[in-house]
Amino acid sequence: MRVALVSEHANPLVSPGAPEAGGQNVHVAALAGGLVRLGAEVTVYTRRTGTTSPASVRLGSGGTVEFVDAGPARHVPRDDLLPHMRAFSAGLASRWAARPPDVVHAHFWMSGVASIAAARQLTIPVVQTFHALGTVKRRFQPHLPGLGERVSAEARLATDVAAIVATSRAELRELSSLGARPRLSRVIPCGVDTEVFQPAGPVEVRRRPRLLTVSRLVERKGVGDAVRALAALPGAELVVAGGESGRDPGIAVLRALADRLGVADRVEFRGPVRHSDLATLLRSADVFVAVPWYEPFGIAPLEAMACGVPVVASAVGGLVETVADGRCGLLVAPRDPAALARAVVRLLDDPRLRRDLAEAGRARAVRHYRWDQIAHRTATLYQRVVSQPLAATSQSDLSAGP
Repeated sequence: MRVALVSEHANPLVSPGAPEAGGQNVHVAALAGGLVRLGAEVTVYTRRTGTTSPASVRLGSGGTVEFVDAGPARHVPRDDLLPHMRAFSAGLASRWAARPPDVVHAHFWMSGVASIAAARQLTIPVVQTFHALGTVKRRFQPHLPGLGERVSAEARLATDVAAIVATSRAELRELSSLGARPRLSRVIPCGVDTEVFQPAGPVEVRRRPRLLTVSRLVERKGVGDAVRALAALPGAELVVAGGESGRDPGIAVLRALADRLGVADRVEFRGPVRHSDLATLLRSADVFVAVPWYEPFGIAPLEAMACGVPVVASAVGGLVETVADGRCGLLVAPRDPAALARAVVRLLDDPRLRRDLAEAGRARAVRHYRWDQIAHRTATLYQRVVSQPLAATSQSDLSAGP
């Protein structure tokens, strides 16, 4: 099977923590590798962001990344990319006309818009993963520009595509509330490489009890709440991985907050950490903290679980499903630094609880979230989409994951 993965802003070759890079980059790269191991021929299409980029690059995990000219050949914030999607779609159409894939899997809403337009004349089925929804973003950040257009586009996509892959039940419910009735839906979560992310392996040396968070440094990710919680945790340190060292405006904001709270000497900003080095850092943490205001899924907490690190996370979105509260981590209300501090104190004061949660988290990651499982379930959906005429696919065919 020839599979086209479309990820307009999230280049799978870019490490998480760089501008606009996060879980989607990891997801697309790992899914491509998993599909290749199942025998698929996989090409990832992403927007060209550098003048010296070759036409295509091999992914280390398997598959090929092809760069499509659309707008300036430099980084453009994702919120400014929509005007360039017509050119991106035209680039996809010309490549697919020459050698059409059997199925297209679009990642993020703008990829879906471009893919539907490119695939329509060629009658190639399109599968959609949103990774985040405008309706949720509008609930928490209502003044962001362009959300109305995004929400409308997502609602259209949800009925135009051949199938939807939601990463959580919460996302599927959100889509249903929009009135979306996709022909075929599956809940297939993001995955984790349980061979790379495991309890055994090098551990970074630390001097005191350590909290760790790995995140893009935007306000909604809640890293500021982790800094605020640190004020109630004397003796502990917080390591923040993500952003750009010395240049990220998010680091400046968080550093100023740490200064005001008197905890600047216990907060370390690492900047971007290569994905290959992340397990060593994760294993050094006593507690992994992930407290966004909202989160469609959240791959970093899953990687921490796979490394045997207990997680304290916001009770939002996909985190409610991934981090089983009281069994492999603790859930707290978002935007509540006091509740976060209490949960961390509970773990730091109880080594046995930390060990029990860590062991259960590792077991849960292995049981439900290995990339070979995720790739197999995704490939099974592709086969169903390709083998059945679009009109014959049931609108009520819903299936949930773990």
